[in-house]
Amino acid sequence: MNNVTDRIFADIIQKPADFIFDERVASVFPDMVKRSIPGYPAIIDMIETLTARYAQPETNLYDLGCSLGAASFAMLNGLKKERCKIIGIDSSSAMIEKCKKIPIKSSAPAEIEFYCADVNNFDYTNASVIILNFTLQFIEPKLRDDLLLKLASALRPGGILILSEKVKFDDEEVNELLIDVYHAFKKANGYSDLEISQKRTALENVLKPETIETHLNRLLKAGFKTAEVWFQCFNFSSMIAIK
Repeated sequence: MNNVTDRIFADIIQKPADFIFDERVASVFPDMVKRSIPGYPAIIDMIETLTARYAQPETNLYDLGCSLGAASFAMLNGLKKERCKIIGIDSSSAMIEKCKKIPIKSSAPAEIEFYCADVNNFDYTNASVIILNFTLQFIEPKLRDDLLLKLASALRPGGILILSEKVKFDDEEVNELLIDVYHAFKKANGYSDLEISQKRTALENVLKPETIETHLNRLLKAGFKTAEVWFQCFNFSSMIAIK
């Protein structure tokens, strides 16, 4: 897949609209996540490793908000068990159409299917691995508890859920510090002050971060026996929950 440079917010936009995962975003998405999410390649690599350890035979592995399928294909690469199915779900038709065009090696150990759907309304069953890689933050907060309950119910005992999120902190000084450091990270990756500012405005109404404590408490409340942070860089965190 060609890696097109993200220039979506490079020119002055009088009033940035709310961020959406449309064709323009889909066309630059690999470059966007690489330059915008600290530790993203490490998270994808560890999804492969964790899948190798926790996937169970004859189960479904879900990638919610799959975008261009990075986590889906990481699960496929890590899968060691037989008769599994990997299911990628995203509400963006532009993302799903691109996913469906990605060639899958004939020797792949499992079927992989992509669906354009609302993750809140999908029917989850017989799961051993579930990924929400920077997805929950785009779901209305009032819907998050029910979704996590639904996912926990679909997981087999011993199954895992990996939740990666942009997070906020109760301490305002720490919160602002980590936002500033994150913006410095983006500038080091070639984004201008204008791009950073305009994208932040576009995301204000659609990306609603919560604290790590809120996420971990929600996972435990949903029925997971344990939930812990396994990765963090600046205000980006990934958590693992075991059923």
